[in-house]
Amino acid sequence: MVGAEGEAEGLSVGQTLTAARAICPTLHPIEADPVTDATALLKVAAWCERYTPMVAADAPDGLWLDVTGCPGSEAELMQDLAVRLQRNGIGCRMAIASTAGAAWALAHIGGKDKTILPPRQEMAALADLPLTSLRLETDTISGLRRLGLRTVRELVRIPRAEITARFGHMPVLRLDQALGLAKEALEWLHPLPAWSERLAFAEPIFTPEDLARTLTRLAERLCERLARQEKGGKRFLVRFFRVDNTVAEIALAAALPVHDPSYLSKLLQAKLESVDPGFGIEAAVLDAETVAPLRLRQVRLADPATDDWGKLSVVIDTLTNRASPQRIWRVAPFASHVPERAVQRVPPLADRPSWTADPSVPRPIRLLPRPESIEATALVPDEPPIQFRWRGALHRVRVATGPERISAEWWRGKREDNRPETDLVRDYYRVEDAEGARFWIFRAGLHGGERRPRWYLHGLFA
Repeated sequence: MVGAEGEAEGLSVGQTLTAARAICPTLHPIEADPVTDATALLKVAAWCERYTPMVAADAPDGLWLDVTGCPGSEAELMQDLAVRLQRNGIGCRMAIASTAGAAWALAHIGGKDKTILPPRQEMAALADLPLTSLRLETDTISGLRRLGLRTVRELVRIPRAEITARFGHMPVLRLDQALGLAKEALEWLHPLPAWSERLAFAEPIFTPEDLARTLTRLAERLCERLARQEKGGKRFLVRFFRVDNTVAEIALAAALPVHDPSYLSKLLQAKLESVDPGFGIEAAVLDAETVAPLRLRQVRLADPATDDWGKLSVVIDTLTNRASPQRIWRVAPFASHVPERAVQRVPPLADRPSWTADPSVPRPIRLLPRPESIEATALVPDEPPIQFRWRGALHRVRVATGPERISAEWWRGKREDNRPETDLVRDYYRVEDAEGARFWIFRAGLHGGERRPRWYLHGLFA
């Protein structure tokens, strides 16, 4: 892309550096940095979400904004966006149209810095534009020009079958997308949440009272929609768009689906102290990122007004949002026969997993974080030990039960340390020493393998 000053000097896109310097001897070239440019473009795209949640990057230097349903007129929105970008040293050309293809063509190839195209006027607006306005590959454009085609109007006159046979489906597809005859999918920067509410302010706000009222109003709007669908939100995100082009966020997690606006507003306002309004906030957005159906629970018949589950969720929500969701959890069984993986962390009020441990193979009350190596003596290699030494203390075995063989989970893939498969086979024994203490020990590996079997203590029964 060549700016107005470059065009005035006679520069154009596609020129070699030598040719450009011949035309403009004072030209100072700068090495391109595509990675930095892409990062900067994504930052500008995120900044544009103050206007609409549907923003996508169009590398290397463009942005898509779906402004359907945005407050205010299209002309006012375009003017405000242009002024803000220019204030930050970013030049721009913009176009609003019913199709992404037509808007791209008018912004890149059209002669105006700002264009608003009325609906169903795409063909009239694009007819005299060059073929480059259709976002085609360079080789395709060169081939079409060899046929004498220069403008969109001339391309439309050629039978579609002939164009497709020579150049593939892209020329016809791009033409139909620009004219609104075919849909075009854009990859938005953030997937559009189904449950979202937005407030834009005529003047920036910054006082805690104004922010609290904003959260209350957003919560009322969102919860009203959730209640109509008998749903509740479990994860919420509030974004405050500040006038200094930055975004402040509040994240909230609930133990149970929430659709009570006063309760949601109370939880959100408790986090307002972490929000710095700066020189003012000009827009706020509340998203329910995770939504679940509301579940009615049977309360105790003796006291119908009591809902212990609901009270517990209030406590959990308070603790979670004061600390963090990762620090509040409970332990639940996990479907794995490997002892280290037989438990998992789940949300505090998550449903109890349907999988339970096999009662015929009891597990110790205390499982060590890692199996600890022990010195064991057995009369027969495949029999349990008659004594073992753990942490310097000698334990003489009085009773032993087993073995229970547990092998590695083959579907987890090969281990990174490339240990032999025999070392991943464990024979567990429940043993009791002369003092009555009970232990869970195992022999790792098989006799005849690459390494001698080794003994470990993994847990304590009492």
